[in-house]
Amino acid sequence: MATTTYKILGQSAPANTSNADLITVGASKSQIVSTLHIANSTATDATCRVFARIAGAAAATSNAILYDITVPGNGFIALTEGITLAATDVLTIRTGTANSLTFTAFGTEVA
Repeated sequence: MATTTYKILGQSAPANTSNADLITVGASKSQIVSTLHIANSTATDATCRVFARIAGAAAATSNAILYDITVPGNGFIALTEGITLAATDVLTIRTGTANSLTFTAFGTEVA
């Protein structure tokens, strides 16, 4: 019988402008990201990217969920999407300004 757990699936505040993995789904599990919250802790607008990568495929425009979306200074955006991820899928994030954004994924893990 499957076990369902509601939790924070991933949280990260990237210190640079490179891609970073927020979630990597473990073997024999699946996850549903119900809400992705992106907070800007600086007074300056910052851009972000989010990619849903099947089985860890390379991040590209073909798997982008958000691409160069602006998060206002001292503001946030929250996406309620229901992003479904299977075993070995990866949710990758990127910020256009180092040390500015915090990404938090809330959702459900099924194991």
